[in-house]
Amino acid sequence: MTIESTKRRTPAVTTAGASTVRRRTVGDRQKTAQRLLRSTADRSYDGELDIDWDAPIDPDKKWMPEHRQSLYGTKLWDKLTKEQRNELGKHEAASVLSFGIYAESGLSTMLLRGILESGSLADDHARYALAEIGEETRHSTMFSRLVNITGVKPYLMPKGARKFLRLAGLIPIGPSSFAGTLLIEELLDRLQREAMNDPELQPHMRQLMKIHVLEEARHITYAREELVRAIDARGKASNAFHRLVFAVMVLGVYPVLVNPLVYRSVGISPLEGFLAAMTSPNYRVNATFAGEPLLRFGHEVGMLDGAVTRRIFKLSRSVPQDILAELDRNRKAS
Repeated sequence: MTIESTKRRTPAVTTAGASTVRRRTVGDRQKTAQRLLRSTADRSYDGELDIDWDAPIDPDKKWMPEHRQSLYGTKLWDKLTKEQRNELGKHEAASVLSFGIYAESGLSTMLLRGILESGSLADDHARYALAEIGEETRHSTMFSRLVNITGVKPYLMPKGARKFLRLAGLIPIGPSSFAGTLLIEELLDRLQREAMNDPELQPHMRQLMKIHVLEEARHITYAREELVRAIDARGKASNAFHRLVFAVMVLGVYPVLVNPLVYRSVGISPLEGFLAAMTSPNYRVNATFAGEPLLRFGHEVGMLDGAVTRRIFKLSRSVPQDILAELDRNRKAS
């Protein structure tokens, strides 16, 4: 049985992105929750059943598009054989999936905190948050199964990074919480929308991407509206703090998607591979591609404003050039 004829059904996913929410025009919170709950009930998937985990791996298929691999376009890449490039792609895919499990767990924790702190446990907004937690849990289960399929051990984050994640739980829930949620969801959504219909990729990976993209569209709608509400509910000082936190998140997220230990799989030292990836001209191409939808929305709602924030975003190399130019013009005019 092929992966395309799964045990239940295959989600049909369009290439259209999640709907954009304009600042000051977000809908009623409860009505949005009701709509998302109906969508969840109507179009939810379970990776345990909707991916044929018994289907064999195709040795001729790739694990991720070559042009999105971290060493693509470098001298180290030119030295790799076709087999080594595919092996590195498999390890990078396992690293991204491992990071996804950490990220989904963090998002679920934030949603639980929001429910507990809201004082409203039995309305549609709280119910949708619980429904989203359920979906994030199934996504993490799906990610972990695919890591097992690769035959690669999960790539654990360094202890220091894991401690930092625990400290992040001390940051008050606000604009940076929802912007951080969008950072993970939209970054993965952007990369997966590009790759999920690529016939050269492993069928297991393509099916996972289709399921994830379909369900993350709801999560993105929810988080975008909550981000706008959180900004409007706070003053200048609080929003400036949350902008700074978000800028640091953007600076750090793309470099940690791929654990430097993956380079050992093709005989490259982690430090040499990391430096080559970080200094590659392709780094900006990939970072900008992955972050563009979120950062355009973030710019629209004011999350890229502020002198310090602007400098950090420039360092991230993920902001589209036209937005950077507009930020510079605004700075000179102020």
